[in-house]
Amino acid sequence: MQDKNNKDNNFFNKNPLVTFAIFSVVIILLFKTIVGDTQGTNENVAGASKRAKSINYSEFKSLISSKQLKKVDIGQSYIKAYGSDSLSVYTTRIVPGDTKLIEELEKQGIEYTGFSETNWFTEMFGWLLPFLIIIGIWMFFAGRMQKSMGSGILGMGNSKKMVNSEKPKTKFDDVAGVEEAKEEVQEIVDFLKFPARYVEIGAKIPKGVLLVGSPGTGKTLLAKAVAGEADVPFFSVSGSSFIEMFVGVGAARVRDLFEQAKKDAPSIIFIDEIDAIGKSRAAGGVMGGNDEREQTLNQLLAEMDGFGTDTPIIILAATNRPEVLDQALLRPGRFDRQVLVDKPDFEGRVKILKVHVKGVKMDEDVELEEVARLTAGLAGADLANIINEAALLAGRKSQKTVKQSDLFESVERALAGLAKKSRRINPKEKKIVAYHESGHALLAETTKGAKKVSKVSIVPRGLAALGYTLNTPEENKFMMQKHELWAEVDVLLGGRAAEEVFIGEISTGAGNDLERATDIIKSMVQTYGMSDVAGLMVLEKSRQSFLGGGMQATREYSDKMAENMDEFIKTSLKARYDTVLVRLEEYREAIEDMVKLLYKKENITGVEVREIITAFEKKNNIDSKVTKVVDEIRDELEEDAKMADEAKDVEEKSDEK
Repeated sequence: MQDKNNKDNNFFNKNPLVTFAIFSVVIILLFKTIVGDTQGTNENVAGASKRAKSINYSEFKSLISSKQLKKVDIGQSYIKAYGSDSLSVYTTRIVPGDTKLIEELEKQGIEYTGFSETNWFTEMFGWLLPFLIIIGIWMFFAGRMQKSMGSGILGMGNSKKMVNSEKPKTKFDDVAGVEEAKEEVQEIVDFLKFPARYVEIGAKIPKGVLLVGSPGTGKTLLAKAVAGEADVPFFSVSGSSFIEMFVGVGAARVRDLFEQAKKDAPSIIFIDEIDAIGKSRAAGGVMGGNDEREQTLNQLLAEMDGFGTDTPIIILAATNRPEVLDQALLRPGRFDRQVLVDKPDFEGRVKILKVHVKGVKMDEDVELEEVARLTAGLAGADLANIINEAALLAGRKSQKTVKQSDLFESVERALAGLAKKSRRINPKEKKIVAYHESGHALLAETTKGAKKVSKVSIVPRGLAALGYTLNTPEENKFMMQKHELWAEVDVLLGGRAAEEVFIGEISTGAGNDLERATDIIKSMVQTYGMSDVAGLMVLEKSRQSFLGGGMQATREYSDKMAENMDEFIKTSLKARYDTVLVRLEEYREAIEDMVKLLYKKENITGVEVREIITAFEKKNNIDSKVTKVVDEIRDELEEDAKMADEAKDVEEKSDEK
């Protein structure tokens, strides 16, 4: 281990580019030293120990004319001249274009000859130098590859560089909002601390624990907390790190990983995103394109069977796609326990917020409970980001503490997008948006089963929204009743209906609302069995990914059923739309008051919306009468639509006869 640390701290290993630069400079300097200075300065005369004196060309010509030279050696770029006293040696550079030099030397009777400025060694070295540099570079990078990838073909297979080995300091107190998951892994901590207690009694601790949850729910944090509580080495690696282009490398890395864990047992191996290597082998291609992944998975399965239940090594893995995992991974004896790390409820969100505000200076008026109510459905990572965004907003305003308004603005950013304050909309469009959003808000507050309003805004946010109505449920909902689905449809239609009632003309702003409303009614028919069109039949079998992933649906119904379904969706939307129009007509004055306040403030809270509606109902003494009347009208319209469908079916049957 000490030798490994020395290699990791070595300057040349940590800085390969600097090492290569030093290597190149040394070779160049060595070459220059051997070749010598082409200017001829400070050069030793062959066969003499005297140093040559460098003179300019004019002095050299003067020595010739005064007959003070005995011999001259002429090279390609410079000249050596020997004095008549046999003691002086001069060098000078050749001046190009002097064609009379030889004539002057012959005229003065001075002996002259030519010489080569290079020798066989330097010429050979000049030819070999490029090859030496190429070989040096190849050896350098080959050595780096071998060190980083370990043994085997080209040194591949070692996982030391992929694995993050540490002893985390994270404790269970740092993990909030997932109390049930913490209870499930608590016995693993106890086993790692006191393995003999379980071995003596004959208990078999689970070999592997699969942490399943949406992105950001804290799976990795929980795994670190297990290692931190047990105070054991924690080997963490990503599933994609095992896969290489060479077949067999992933399997070798799996073997190496388990060897490291066994040497440091008791220990924990954590494989994040295990679906990268653990996908079902039944989904592989027939041409063998997934051989590398399958071999890696096979090796992982073999390694998990390779140590006994008394070996104090626990394998933790995390994924948000458990439906794609190979069944061999999930059988007892491997990942025999699955722990759901779900999105937190209200109490969990409060605890998570309290964890993340540690170290952040919060104002005295901050109420984290209010933030938790607005963030239903968000994961722990989202809540951490909200706290950080609020701190950044406070710092941008040069505040000393984070205020409640900063937290609310951060929540809006997370749910609705960044405010586009620079996007200016003309008064006409602003009026349309104000009535549109007021229609949504009114229906949300006066329809049974609808989500209550938290905020209404006509400030553009996100990519295309010119305004928005923020509806947040009071708590996480895992199922919806039929009346709640119809209520959501009514709220979605409220914006389009408000444009028709108060503007007199519809716009393109309700496109997304109509799409969502259509999808809700279609699901009621196809999937939930909430209509008479198909009864309890399920028309589409959907293979939905776990925790909100993509959906693949296969159509299993006739064209006639499709026509009936289309007619039902169209009729239902029309019926709901008519009831919404009635509701808006009855609450016309409340809508106008809401629009005036929106024009003035651009943002109004759910409390202000409810105050406007309550004041209107008290003024007109229609406390609950309107809602009851509208519900009765809605029931009548639904009954009429049902009777129309039955009459149509009878007519079609008679035509067939």
